[in-house]
Amino acid sequence: MMGPLRLAHPTNLTLTMHIGIPKEIKDHEYRVAATPAGVAALTAAGHRVSVVMHAGTAIGFSDTAYQAAGAEVTDAAGVYAADLIFKVKEPQAVEVARLRAGQWLFCYLHLAAAPGLADALMRTNVNAIGFETVLDAAGHTPLLAPMSQIAGRLAIQAGMQALEMKNGGRGVLLSGVPGVAPGKVAILGGGVVGGNAARIAVGIGADVTLLDRNANRLNEFDVQYGGRLKTRFSGPANIAECVAEADLVIGAAYVHGRRAPRLLSRELVRSMPTGAALIDVAIDQGGISETSHATTHSAPFYVEENVVHYCVANIPGAAARTATLALAEATLPYLLRLAADAAAALEADAGFAAGLNVAGGRIVHPGLAADLAAAALTDAAALKS
Repeated sequence: MMGPLRLAHPTNLTLTMHIGIPKEIKDHEYRVAATPAGVAALTAAGHRVSVVMHAGTAIGFSDTAYQAAGAEVTDAAGVYAADLIFKVKEPQAVEVARLRAGQWLFCYLHLAAAPGLADALMRTNVNAIGFETVLDAAGHTPLLAPMSQIAGRLAIQAGMQALEMKNGGRGVLLSGVPGVAPGKVAILGGGVVGGNAARIAVGIGADVTLLDRNANRLNEFDVQYGGRLKTRFSGPANIAECVAEADLVIGAAYVHGRRAPRLLSRELVRSMPTGAALIDVAIDQGGISETSHATTHSAPFYVEENVVHYCVANIPGAAARTATLALAEATLPYLLRLAADAAAALEADAGFAAGLNVAGGRIVHPGLAADLAAAALTDAAALKS
């Protein structure tokens, strides 16, 4: 059992919160945490908001629009002076260096696959809430869902590009043409990502098989799509069979707050047709394949075991305007509660509290703590061998 939660507080905390919104600096990341409309809601609630200059310019949100909404447009130093840092992606090294003890950090974290970042946040003594582990009353992930929807839909688009000859693919058109069979797609996981990938893949006429462990979820897909979508129980034998026949595999497995399950061995990837494609949407949680490693929008593809891999860790950034509008709408109610009284907001809502990953200089999410401890033991054993 974990001891009582100890939250550090910034020394300048007042009845209103100073909220800082940085400009994202991850490769080709153009999302911004708040729209001008969201800033207007925050300032109307009495909070001070600082936005880094040009934070949303690339997707049509000008500095002038943020100023009209009541924000102060400033530089990174001015934003990181805030009590609460509200951003999209996990802080990069230069951003971690700007954090201070007692600050609140509210963004995607994905720490199960980033022990170094987890350690840095513990040493900084911030209170870090990960969008991806916040739960609603039904046990769903309301702040992860909109980006999972976008990532699932973009996964098929990325898969079509990966299958093009210029990227090392086998030259298969997923939709097929009259007289030529469509390409085969295997989707591993029937959650939000998998469901949205299936929607697009079925829509273009691909031969789609979706695998999941949940019988009720498979029944829902069967009712929705009938014969246009094949369903299989997810187990080693079925995965091996479907992957070995697939032109495109979508890795869509997710375990709340935990490292992604390792579903594909190197040997299994090697069994895929030469030039087939693997889109590992779960890469931000460590990936579902032994052959996966993170890539960027600048260099999204690599070929390993004769299979084209796409393992971009911020897939929704490719549709940054749509993603920003969806994410900002989902996060704003939580941000308003957090800014009004952070400790009270978490105490009153167990699902919101499930989003707290780091506080008091330690990992407080149980599943994340278990994964990081296991990773540390594995690393220690590797050093001894």
